[in-house]
Amino acid sequence: MLTFVFVCLSISVTGLHADFTVNVSPSVKVKENEGVDLKCSYTADFGSAPRVEWKFKDLKGSQTLIYFDNKPTGQYAGRITMYDGGLRFNKVTRADTGDYDCEVSGNTGYGENTIKLTVLVPPSKPVSRIPSSVTTGNNVRLTCFDADGSPPSTYRWYKDNTPLPEDPTKFPNFKNLTYKMNVFNGNLEFPSVSKLDSGSYLCEASNGEGAPQRGDAVHMEVRDLNVGGIVAGVIVALLAVGLLLFGLWFASKKGYLPKKAESKPKQQAVYTQPRADDMDDGDGEFRQKSSFVV
Repeated sequence: MLTFVFVCLSISVTGLHADFTVNVSPSVKVKENEGVDLKCSYTADFGSAPRVEWKFKDLKGSQTLIYFDNKPTGQYAGRITMYDGGLRFNKVTRADTGDYDCEVSGNTGYGENTIKLTVLVPPSKPVSRIPSSVTTGNNVRLTCFDADGSPPSTYRWYKDNTPLPEDPTKFPNFKNLTYKMNVFNGNLEFPSVSKLDSGSYLCEASNGEGAPQRGDAVHMEVRDLNVGGIVAGVIVALLAVGLLLFGLWFASKKGYLPKKAESKPKQQAVYTQPRADDMDDGDGEFRQKSSFVV
Protein backbone atom coordinates (compact mmCIF):
# COMPACT_ATOMS: atom_id res chain seq x y z
CA MET A 1 0.00 0.00 0.00
CA LEU A 2 2.79 2.40 0.97
CA THR A 3 4.64 1.53 -2.23
CA PHE A 4 1.57 2.33 -4.30
CA VAL A 5 1.11 5.72 -2.59
CA PHE A 6 4.80 6.57 -3.15
CA VAL A 7 4.57 5.70 -6.85
CA CYS A 8 1.46 7.84 -7.25
CA LEU A 9 3.10 10.78 -5.53
CA SER A 10 6.18 10.45 -7.74
CA ILE A 11 4.03 10.47 -10.87
CA SER A 12 2.11 13.52 -9.64
CA VAL A 13 5.27 15.50 -8.83
CA THR A 14 6.81 14.61 -12.19
CA GLY A 15 3.67 15.72 -13.93
CA LEU A 16 3.72 19.07 -12.13
CA HIS A 17 7.28 19.76 -13.17
CA ALA A 18 6.49 18.83 -16.78
CA ASP A 19 3.72 21.43 -17.09
CA PHE A 20 4.63 24.40 -19.33
CA THR A 21 8.23 23.28 -19.78
CA VAL A 22 10.71 24.82 -22.25
CA ASN A 23 13.68 22.64 -23.28
CA VAL A 24 16.95 23.88 -24.80
CA SER A 25 20.59 22.88 -25.17
CA PRO A 26 22.18 25.04 -22.44
CA SER A 27 25.50 25.58 -24.23
CA VAL A 28 26.28 25.90 -27.93
CA LYS A 29 29.67 26.66 -29.54
CA VAL A 30 30.31 27.59 -33.16
CA LYS A 31 33.17 29.05 -35.15
CA GLU A 32 32.92 32.60 -36.40
CA ASN A 33 31.24 33.13 -39.80
CA GLU A 34 29.48 29.75 -39.64
CA GLY A 35 25.75 29.03 -39.21
CA VAL A 36 24.21 27.64 -36.04
CA ASP A 37 20.86 26.36 -34.74
CA LEU A 38 19.46 27.37 -31.36
CA LYS A 39 16.85 24.72 -30.61
CA CYS A 40 13.90 25.39 -28.31
CA SER A 41 11.09 22.91 -27.76
CA TYR A 42 8.14 23.05 -25.36
CA THR A 43 5.39 20.85 -23.97
CA ALA A 44 1.88 20.63 -25.38
CA ASP A 45 0.48 22.54 -22.39
CA PHE A 46 1.09 25.81 -24.24
CA GLY A 47 -1.43 24.86 -26.93
CA SER A 48 -1.12 24.43 -30.67
CA ALA A 49 0.01 27.99 -31.47
CA PRO A 50 1.87 29.49 -28.48
CA ARG A 51 3.60 32.85 -28.55
CA VAL A 52 7.39 32.46 -28.91
CA GLU A 53 9.88 35.29 -28.34
CA TRP A 54 13.69 35.40 -28.30
CA LYS A 55 15.88 37.81 -26.34
CA PHE A 56 19.66 38.28 -26.46
CA LYS A 57 21.97 39.55 -23.69
CA ASP A 58 25.56 40.28 -24.69
CA LEU A 59 28.70 40.02 -22.55
CA LYS A 60 28.26 43.61 -21.35
CA GLY A 61 24.75 42.91 -20.05
CA SER A 62 22.86 44.80 -22.77
CA GLN A 63 19.58 43.05 -23.70
CA THR A 64 17.86 43.08 -27.12
CA LEU A 65 14.70 41.53 -28.58
CA ILE A 66 15.65 39.53 -31.66
CA TYR A 67 12.31 37.84 -32.46
CA PHE A 68 9.03 39.51 -31.50
CA ASP A 69 5.47 39.52 -32.84
CA ASN A 70 6.24 36.63 -35.19
CA LYS A 71 9.12 38.35 -36.99
CA PRO A 72 12.83 39.19 -36.53
CA THR A 73 13.59 42.66 -35.22
CA GLY A 74 15.82 45.35 -36.70
CA GLN A 75 19.33 44.13 -37.42
CA TYR A 76 18.30 40.46 -37.18
CA ALA A 77 16.03 40.63 -40.23
CA GLY A 78 17.74 38.51 -42.88
CA ARG A 79 20.20 37.04 -40.37
CA ILE A 80 17.92 34.55 -38.59
CA THR A 81 15.28 32.06 -39.71
CA MET A 82 12.54 30.79 -37.39
CA TYR A 83 11.21 27.25 -37.61
CA ASP A 84 9.15 24.93 -35.44
CA GLY A 85 11.54 24.04 -32.64
CA GLY A 86 14.14 26.82 -32.80
CA LEU A 87 15.88 29.50 -34.81
CA ARG A 88 18.90 29.48 -37.10
CA PHE A 89 21.64 32.05 -37.58
CA ASN A 90 22.80 32.12 -41.19
CA LYS A 91 26.25 33.36 -40.09
CA VAL A 92 27.50 34.44 -36.68
CA THR A 93 30.13 36.97 -35.61
CA ARG A 94 31.97 37.40 -32.32
CA ALA A 95 29.41 40.05 -31.33
CA ASP A 96 26.77 37.29 -31.20
CA THR A 97 28.40 35.65 -28.17
CA GLY A 98 26.04 35.79 -25.19
CA ASP A 99 22.83 34.42 -23.66
CA TYR A 100 19.68 33.71 -25.69
CA ASP A 101 16.35 33.41 -23.87
CA CYS A 102 13.57 31.37 -25.49
CA GLU A 103 10.25 32.52 -23.96
CA VAL A 104 7.00 30.64 -24.62
CA SER A 105 3.49 31.59 -23.50
CA GLY A 106 0.04 30.16 -24.19
CA ASN A 107 -3.04 28.74 -22.43
CA THR A 108 -2.30 31.09 -19.49
CA GLY A 109 1.04 29.37 -19.04
CA TYR A 110 4.56 30.74 -19.37
CA GLY A 111 8.02 29.19 -19.58
CA GLU A 112 11.53 30.21 -20.58
CA ASN A 113 15.03 28.78 -20.83
CA THR A 114 18.47 30.11 -21.74
CA ILE A 115 21.09 29.04 -24.29
CA LYS A 116 24.67 30.24 -23.88
CA LEU A 117 26.18 30.77 -27.33
CA THR A 118 29.96 31.06 -27.66
CA VAL A 119 31.35 32.16 -31.02
CA LEU A 120 34.87 30.74 -31.26
CA VAL A 121 37.59 33.20 -32.33
CA PRO A 122 41.35 32.53 -32.16
CA PRO A 123 43.46 34.98 -30.16
CA SER A 124 45.28 37.84 -31.84
CA LYS A 125 48.76 39.12 -31.06
CA PRO A 126 48.47 40.49 -27.50
CA VAL A 127 49.38 44.05 -26.61
CA SER A 128 51.76 44.21 -23.65
CA ARG A 129 53.15 47.04 -21.54
CA ILE A 130 56.61 46.32 -20.15
CA PRO A 131 58.87 49.08 -18.72
CA SER A 132 62.44 49.09 -19.98
CA SER A 133 63.95 50.45 -16.75
CA VAL A 134 62.76 50.39 -13.12
CA THR A 135 64.25 51.04 -9.69
CA THR A 136 64.71 48.38 -7.03
CA GLY A 137 62.04 48.29 -4.33
CA ASN A 138 59.29 49.78 -6.48
CA ASN A 139 55.95 48.14 -7.28
CA VAL A 140 56.03 47.23 -10.99
CA ARG A 141 53.15 45.83 -13.08
CA LEU A 142 53.45 44.29 -16.54
CA THR A 143 50.19 43.98 -18.52
CA CYS A 144 49.07 41.83 -21.45
CA PHE A 145 45.76 41.85 -23.33
CA ASP A 146 44.24 40.07 -26.35
CA ALA A 147 41.20 41.93 -27.68
CA ASP A 148 39.88 39.27 -30.08
CA GLY A 149 39.96 35.83 -28.46
CA SER A 150 36.60 34.14 -27.78
CA PRO A 151 36.26 32.58 -25.32
CA PRO A 152 38.50 35.11 -23.52
CA SER A 153 42.18 34.19 -23.60
CA THR A 154 44.29 33.12 -20.66
CA TYR A 155 47.85 34.37 -20.39
CA ARG A 156 51.34 33.06 -19.74
CA TRP A 157 54.51 35.05 -19.18
CA TYR A 158 58.07 34.21 -20.29
CA LYS A 159 61.35 35.53 -18.88
CA ASP A 160 64.40 35.01 -21.08
CA ASN A 161 62.31 32.53 -23.14
CA THR A 162 61.57 30.43 -20.02
CA PRO A 163 57.89 30.08 -19.01
CA LEU A 164 57.17 31.49 -15.56
CA PRO A 165 55.01 29.31 -13.27
CA GLU A 166 51.81 30.83 -11.99
CA ASP A 167 52.99 30.31 -8.37
CA PRO A 168 56.81 30.65 -8.10
CA THR A 169 56.91 29.40 -4.48
CA LYS A 170 56.09 25.87 -5.65
CA PHE A 171 59.19 25.56 -7.84
CA PRO A 172 62.77 25.54 -6.45
CA ASN A 173 64.22 27.39 -9.44
CA PHE A 174 61.78 30.28 -8.97
CA LYS A 175 61.35 30.42 -5.18
CA ASN A 176 63.50 33.56 -4.89
CA LEU A 177 61.19 35.47 -7.24
CA THR A 178 58.31 37.39 -5.65
CA TYR A 179 56.05 38.17 -8.62
CA LYS A 180 52.27 37.60 -8.73
CA MET A 181 50.71 36.35 -11.96
CA ASN A 182 47.04 36.59 -12.94
CA VAL A 183 46.47 34.20 -15.86
CA PHE A 184 42.96 35.58 -16.47
CA ASN A 185 43.64 39.32 -16.87
CA GLY A 186 47.26 39.05 -18.02
CA ASN A 187 48.92 41.03 -15.20
CA LEU A 188 52.41 40.19 -13.91
CA GLU A 189 53.12 42.22 -10.79
CA PHE A 190 56.29 42.67 -8.72
CA PRO A 191 55.33 44.09 -5.28
CA SER A 192 59.00 44.98 -4.62
CA VAL A 193 61.11 44.51 -7.72
CA SER A 194 64.74 43.39 -7.29
CA LYS A 195 67.78 43.02 -9.54
CA LEU A 196 66.96 39.30 -9.85
CA ASP A 197 63.91 40.36 -11.89
CA SER A 198 65.99 41.91 -14.68
CA GLY A 199 65.48 40.13 -17.99
CA SER A 200 63.60 39.91 -21.28
CA TYR A 201 59.82 39.49 -20.85
CA LEU A 202 57.03 38.53 -23.25
CA CYS A 203 53.45 37.29 -22.83
CA GLU A 204 51.42 34.64 -24.64
CA ALA A 205 47.64 34.51 -25.16
CA SER A 206 45.69 31.30 -25.82
CA ASN A 207 42.07 30.13 -25.69
CA GLY A 208 42.15 26.70 -27.30
CA GLU A 209 41.16 28.07 -30.71
CA GLY A 210 44.02 28.28 -33.16
CA ALA A 211 47.67 28.71 -32.23
CA PRO A 212 48.72 30.69 -29.14
CA GLN A 213 49.90 34.21 -29.94
CA ARG A 214 52.94 35.94 -28.42
CA GLY A 215 53.59 39.62 -27.90
CA ASP A 216 56.87 41.44 -28.44
CA ALA A 217 59.75 40.77 -26.04
CA VAL A 218 61.03 43.75 -24.03
CA HIS A 219 64.12 43.81 -21.80
CA MET A 220 63.41 45.19 -18.33
CA GLU A 221 66.47 46.48 -16.47
CA VAL A 222 66.24 46.80 -12.67
CA ARG A 223 68.63 49.43 -11.30
CA ASP A 224 69.66 50.29 -7.75
CA LEU A 225 68.72 53.68 -6.39
CA ASN A 226 71.72 56.02 -7.00
CA VAL A 227 72.06 57.45 -3.48
CA GLY A 228 75.55 58.87 -4.17
CA GLY A 229 74.27 60.75 -7.19
CA ILE A 230 71.38 62.25 -5.22
CA VAL A 231 73.72 63.40 -2.41
CA ALA A 232 76.17 64.89 -4.92
CA GLY A 233 73.34 66.75 -6.61
CA VAL A 234 72.16 68.26 -3.31
CA ILE A 235 75.73 69.37 -2.45
CA VAL A 236 76.20 71.02 -5.84
CA ALA A 237 72.87 72.84 -5.45
CA LEU A 238 73.84 74.14 -2.00
CA LEU A 239 77.25 75.32 -3.27
CA ALA A 240 75.58 77.16 -6.14
CA VAL A 241 73.20 78.95 -3.75
CA GLY A 242 76.13 79.83 -1.45
CA LEU A 243 78.19 81.27 -4.33
CA LEU A 244 75.21 83.31 -5.50
CA LEU A 245 74.67 84.82 -2.04
CA PHE A 246 78.40 85.57 -1.68
CA GLY A 247 78.48 87.27 -5.08
CA LEU A 248 75.54 89.49 -4.18
CA TRP A 249 77.19 90.47 -0.86
CA PHE A 250 80.54 91.25 -2.50
CA ALA A 251 78.97 93.31 -5.27
CA SER A 252 76.95 95.28 -2.75
CA LYS A 253 80.02 95.99 -0.62
CA LYS A 254 82.08 97.22 -3.58
CA GLY A 255 79.24 99.39 -4.77
CA TYR A 256 78.66 97.52 -7.98
CA LEU A 257 74.96 97.26 -7.35
CA PRO A 258 72.80 100.34 -8.12
CA LYS A 259 71.75 102.31 -5.03
CA LYS A 260 68.18 103.14 -4.31
CA ALA A 261 67.18 106.67 -5.34
CA GLU A 262 66.64 108.96 -2.29
CA SER A 263 63.15 110.30 -2.13
CA LYS A 264 62.66 114.06 -1.59
CA PRO A 265 60.80 115.06 1.56
CA LYS A 266 57.27 116.11 0.95
CA GLN A 267 56.15 119.66 1.74
CA GLN A 268 53.52 119.90 4.41
CA ALA A 269 51.10 122.75 4.73
CA VAL A 270 50.72 124.13 8.27
CA TYR A 271 47.74 126.25 8.99
CA THR A 272 47.92 128.98 11.73
CA GLN A 273 45.08 130.42 13.75
CA PRO A 274 43.90 133.67 12.15
CA ARG A 275 44.37 136.89 14.22
CA ALA A 276 41.54 139.13 15.19
CA ASP A 277 42.52 141.83 12.71
CA ASP A 278 42.42 139.29 9.93
CA MET A 279 38.87 138.26 10.74
CA ASP A 280 37.36 141.41 9.23
CA ASP A 281 39.10 143.96 7.01
CA GLY A 282 36.03 146.07 6.68
CA ASP A 283 34.59 144.57 3.57
CA GLY A 284 33.17 141.46 5.28
CA GLU A 285 35.65 139.07 3.78
CA PHE A 286 37.38 136.39 5.80
CA ARG A 287 41.11 135.98 5.40
CA GLN A 288 43.18 133.01 6.42
CA LYS A 289 46.92 132.92 6.39
CA SER A 290 48.84 129.82 5.84
CA SER A 291 52.48 129.03 5.88
CA PHE A 292 54.42 126.11 4.44
CA VAL A 293 56.95 124.18 6.40
CA VAL A 294 59.51 122.05 4.63
